[in-house]
Amino acid sequence: MLFPEARAKYQKLVVVAATVIVLDQITKAAILNTLPLYRSVAVIPGFFNLAHIQNPGGAFGFLATQSSSVRSMLFVLISSLAVGLIFYFYRNTPKTHSLLATGFALIFGGALGNLIDRVRFGKVVDFLDFYLGSYHWPAFNIADSAITVGVAIFLIHLVFKKLPE
Repeated sequence: MLFPEARAKYQKLVVVAATVIVLDQITKAAILNTLPLYRSVAVIPGFFNLAHIQNPGGAFGFLATQSSSVRSMLFVLISSLAVGLIFYFYRNTPKTHSLLATGFALIFGGALGNLIDRVRFGKVVDFLDFYLGSYHWPAFNIADSAITVGVAIFLIHLVFKKLPE
């Protein structure tokens, strides 16, 4: 049985991570069910499209040219290790560092959201497509966004030396 303080801490992890996972999987399902692969719809012409991309590689297509079995094994292993590491950081973050704990929970949920795709499809569904003229950011998803926000929170704590002792 967990002490009330510990229970509240892990409830926060579950709520934040589950919210990320649910939003991520619902939006990916909507894209999979409504937009054919490699098609896009302009939402804000010249700036933002919804697109259906399936990324077999890592961030920015890393290892996309490797065989699917090597990629799947490697990315499931790396994702599982990352989830474990982030859980460890979350568990060791004191109550006084609530924002940092939230950042770790966002990373945790995002990593699990993309891990679900890797296990189900062997690739990650991306659909948020931003660009300005010829400058184009690689497509991403809700899980990637949560990871990015969580890492930004962690970096802010790191830069301003607000990490736990």
